[in-house]
Amino acid sequence: MEAEDLWGARWTSSANPLAHRYMETAARKQTLVCLAADMRSVGELIDLVEEVGPYIAALKTHVDMVDDFSSESWQGLIDSAKKHDLLLFEDRKFADIGKVSQNQMAGVHDIRSWADIVTAHRISGPDIVEGIAAGWADVARIGGVLLLAQMSSSGNLLNADYTDEVIVTGRGSPNVIGFIGNGSSAEEVAALRAKVGDSQMIWTPGVNLAVGDGEMGQRYGHPKGAVLAGSDAIIVGSGIHGADSRQEAAAEYARESFEALCEREGQ
Repeated sequence: MEAEDLWGARWTSSANPLAHRYMETAARKQTLVCLAADMRSVGELIDLVEEVGPYIAALKTHVDMVDDFSSESWQGLIDSAKKHDLLLFEDRKFADIGKVSQNQMAGVHDIRSWADIVTAHRISGPDIVEGIAAGWADVARIGGVLLLAQMSSSGNLLNADYTDEVIVTGRGSPNVIGFIGNGSSAEEVAALRAKVGDSQMIWTPGVNLAVGDGEMGQRYGHPKGAVLAGSDAIIVGSGIHGADSRQEAAAEYARESFEALCEREGQ
C-alpha cells in the first residue's frame, strides 16, 4: 500500500520531509514502532537493531547513557540503522536557550551529524527550535523536532496550559514535525490530536501490550488504543528489549500498531 493512501490526511497535510520519510518507512515495513533502545553499550544496541530491525520504523537512543561511546563505534550503529531503513531519533530533550541548544547539537556526541529527529521541551522559550535547526544547518542536514506536549510519567508538570503553548510553538515552525503525547492515556492522546489537527505527528511513549503501572512512576496504555486515538508512532522499550523473544515481541507490536492504523484510516 502506498504511503499517501495509508496515511490519508496526515500525508497530505504534513509538510516536513522527515514526516513523509517516516510515513513511507512505516507503510513499507508495516509498523509504527519506534524502538526505545536504552542500552548501555554500542554493541548491545547494534545486536538489538540487527535482531528486530525488520519490525521497527525508527530507533530512539539516549547517546549520553552509552558507557563505551566513540565516534567510530557509533558509526556502526548508524550503518545498522541505514541497513534496516530506520530513522535515528535521539531523545535528548533539549531544554536550554537556542544558542546553547545549537552548541549541544555538536559537542562530543555530534548529534547533528547523525540524528534525524530529536526531542525538546518548550520551557526555555520558542527559540530552542531555531537553535536545534541551526545545529543541523551547520552540517548541511535537515532534521525534525518533536516537542514534548505531554508525558506519561506520573506527577509530571506538563499541564493543559503548557501543552497549548507547546502546540502554538510547534505550529509556527517548519522544523517541528510533531509532538510527544501520553500513550498511557488514549483520552489524552485524543485530546491532543483534536488540538494539533492533521498537519503534524504525535509520537507516544507509555505504551505496552501489558497495560498498567511500571517502574519509577511510568504508566502504560495499549498500543492499539494510542494509535486509534491519534498516535502516529508508538515508542516501545522494555516491551521489546526485555522480552524473552525480542524478535517475536517486536513483530507483535508491529502487527498491533499497523492494524490499528489501517482501522483508523478505514483501510
